[in-house]
Amino acid sequence: MSNAIESAHFLAVLPMSIRAEKLLRWQRSQSLLSRQWQITTAILGLVGRWLGDWAWHRNSARLRQKRARQLVQTLLNLGPTFIKIGQFLSTRIDLLPWEYVEALRDLQDRVPPFSSRQALEIVSRELGYPLPELYAEFTAEPLAAASLGQVHRATLHTGEAVVVKVQRPYLQQLLSLDYRVIGAWVKLIHRMIPVSRRYDLPAIYEEFFSILLQEIDYIREGQNADRFRQNFQAEPHIRVPKIYWTYTTSRVLTMEYLPGIRIDNRAALAAHGLNPQALNQLGICCYLKQLLIDGFFHADPHPGNLAVTTTGDLIFYDYGMMTEVAALNQEQMVATFFAVLQKDTQQVIVTLTQLGLIEPVADMSTVERIMQVILTEFTERPLDVEFFSQMRQDVYLLFQQQPFRLPAKLTYILKSLTTLDGIARTLDANYNLVAAAQPFVKQLALSSRGRGWRALTQQTQSFIQRKLNQPSHTEILLQNFQARLERGDIKVRVKAPETEIMLRRVYLTLQCLLLTSVAGFTLLGGILLLLGDYWGGAIFLFMVTALAVLGLGRLAWRLLF
Repeated sequence: MSNAIESAHFLAVLPMSIRAEKLLRWQRSQSLLSRQWQITTAILGLVGRWLGDWAWHRNSARLRQKRARQLVQTLLNLGPTFIKIGQFLSTRIDLLPWEYVEALRDLQDRVPPFSSRQALEIVSRELGYPLPELYAEFTAEPLAAASLGQVHRATLHTGEAVVVKVQRPYLQQLLSLDYRVIGAWVKLIHRMIPVSRRYDLPAIYEEFFSILLQEIDYIREGQNADRFRQNFQAEPHIRVPKIYWTYTTSRVLTMEYLPGIRIDNRAALAAHGLNPQALNQLGICCYLKQLLIDGFFHADPHPGNLAVTTTGDLIFYDYGMMTEVAALNQEQMVATFFAVLQKDTQQVIVTLTQLGLIEPVADMSTVERIMQVILTEFTERPLDVEFFSQMRQDVYLLFQQQPFRLPAKLTYILKSLTTLDGIARTLDANYNLVAAAQPFVKQLALSSRGRGWRALTQQTQSFIQRKLNQPSHTEILLQNFQARLERGDIKVRVKAPETEIMLRRVYLTLQCLLLTSVAGFTLLGGILLLLGDYWGGAIFLFMVTALAVLGLGRLAWRLLF
């Protein structure tokens, strides 16, 4: 009876706003058909708006902000799978306009929570006891909410402060449906759009869901945390929460409560006298160890998953998304680091190939050119968004001239590294990767013995000799000019008014053909849906047809007059 009274007290502290919270559509049980309809109509709605903006040449910053907010809301409405996709895109300033990146960052730590009453019921059901018998105190209102679950503060009967991570209801069923629906779309795109094949979408899709399905197993996440803690047991400045296995199942995870300052909160870090350069060094060296020595690294380092203690220690949260790669031996690590310092493109590519991060092809010249740009422009200079945009165009052009594919696992390594790079540049505008990695190399040198030490000495001598024999600035410019001539990067442009007019007409004609195709397909689809009594879908497709026809009329007017 007392347990029932205490349980009632736990529920009584729930805020009324949370108790009366309205469930989103994806939070309820669904069939495959209803889920497919929800995803398809949401995507078509976004595409319809973007086509309308493109047809009417509307591209103001205010409109982009509006479309970005609509995209975020659509991803929230579609649920965890699409929230994860949005979190990935929020780190890619090289792929999306700034307004979209800024809006998508809300998905990192501002995901709406689910009902606290449901969370308490899940904890009690999973652990097999009433909540008061498990915890001395349990805060009903969530401390934070994420795409796959939410976190509540609690206290064990032994007095230890903990956090309890609770998985969202119906999550496994929802991911299973999304796997089938998105898989069908990926296969269709792969079959119907040849240009998509260069990105190996089926492999990326399989890798994405493989990691996502592992992430919802909280027992596996706890094991990942234990393994990560073991890897850094000799590093006092890396903090990993302790897992309490007695209070953990596949859907409930209880871990040590480690509060900290969010890593991108520069004002709070400065208020505690913490040095951004030191934090960058700690983070970069930590990731170099994960990637090069351990072969086991945290693949989701967005700012919501990283915090800093008031003494400057780095805290990692959320061990659901971890990735394994082949670890390098000591000689390989030394050779790779000095290859980056010397901008030795060949050696870096050899190492990445050994790690399985680049698939060797007959002609590696395209890979070499991209790697050369990366080593030249991104190891010793602050972030330049304009240069980033220019490089993106160059890379796209290289893909068109000579397509090649990278393994799917590399996309997640790049995701974590680009996210970490963005955090580092937020902390320090003059962030330098090579300088930040220096403590890692010194530690590697001090811990080296025998062949490893000899390799370090040889590489150091080679690096010094290379610096002494380095050509003058004028010679470097001439060498670069000759290399660009040989690669065909330098082109002679001749402007002729007649040619420009002809090219403009060709461009407008292609736009007209595209809009004609869109209008025809959507009109046909609308008629088919109308015959099948799907009035909502038919009306939507007819609206897209109308937008396409309006855009076609405007383009035809520009073409003729």
